Amino acid sequence: MKRPMRILLCCCVAIATLAAKQPLVVVSVDGLDNRYLINADQMGLKIPNLRRLMREGQVSSGIIGVVPTITWPSHTTMITGVDPLKHGILANWRPPGEKYLDYSQIKVPTLIGAAHAAGLTIATINWPVTVDAPVDWNIPEYFSKRRGGAQDRRTVESKAKPADLFEQIAAAYPSFPQEWMDDRNRTQAAMYLLQHEKPGLFLIHLADLDAEEHDNAPYTRESKAIVERSDELIGQILSVLPAGSALAVVSDHGFERVNTTVDLASLAKQQGITSLIQGGGIVVAPDERAAEFLRQTAKDSRYGIGREIGKEELAKFPSSLPPNPAAAFEPADGFMFSPSPKGEVFSHPEEIGNHGHWPMRYRAVFILWGKSIPQETLPEFSMKEIAGKLARVIGVSF
Repeated sequence: MKRPMRILLCCCVAIATLAAKQPLVVVSVDGLDNRYLINADQMGLKIPNLRRLMREGQVSSGIIGVVPTITWPSHTTMITGVDPLKHGILANWRPPGEKYLDYSQIKVPTLIGAAHAAGLTIATINWPVTVDAPVDWNIPEYFSKRRGGAQDRRTVESKAKPADLFEQIAAAYPSFPQEWMDDRNRTQAAMYLLQHEKPGLFLIHLADLDAEEHDNAPYTRESKAIVERSDELIGQILSVLPAGSALAVVSDHGFERVNTTVDLASLAKQQGITSLIQGGGIVVAPDERAAEFLRQTAKDSRYGIGREIGKEELAKFPSSLPPNPAAAFEPADGFMFSPSPKGEVFSHPEEIGNHGHWPMRYRAVFILWGKSIPQETLPEFSMKEIAGKLARVIGVSF
């Protein structure tokens, strides 16, 4: 008799623990630089929902990103708690090909995996690297064509789980199956799942702001309008949030205006230096000769060489860059480093807004709101800490 009673007791404890978990919705607004929040008054932003979440919940003074500060590596860091060099998603996926596309390519445990193992139901919408993820409802970031932040619906739908999910959502929202899936459609899908399925963990990625900032630069009239539209969509999600749920708003990176791209590697080759490595928001000199070239060139402001990054700071951000370089610099305001197809030293950027800068250049966003979440202003912290904070809300060990 004792053994069955012990088993029954264990089962009761497990059920009680499961019932105590707090459902969590995570909304990532791609490219939402923290300056949109801390300077909202100066910008005249109408963001009542974000203001409410900040006023009533936890809000960080800023999130320090990882290398590289781009969408897919950063989103994967938010659900793994480790640097891209460790989790293996080192760049954004772009068709053709399947590199950095499938969930199985993530090399470390994830928040999704922990929630799945704990028996929680999970939904993901447009979250990077979630094709064939162990979730119950999935509309992954996957496309053949893009138009701004929108993706062609038929390609996205081909990877949806369950296979008839789009049909289910369209029955509730007849305008859902339009040709291009944008943040409005993603929010419709989120509202449907919150109303009908109530997942224990829900990851949602809104992408329209990032696209607008690339096209029209951050902090412009157009980009601020998309911030306000994102706030409206968050309000719609809040309106159907199941009782007792928590809501997190995060972002993957900041944003900078870019007026000029400089091909420092091309300039260095004119002086016989071929070791220079440039990558958008950083230029690295593996040896002393290249380092001296950069320090001398930095004296001329035309070349857009900004702050030299110290060795201790470099060591805090593991990356695929050469270890222990002789020197590394980030660009000055308005500049990025990039090879020119024509070998020109100076060129006009294809996108007047961009990210990919060194993580200390800007800050991303973290807000956490809901039942049992105290009102609190948190200091700056690393993006690698987000996964642990989310895991504690849903009550899983991670």
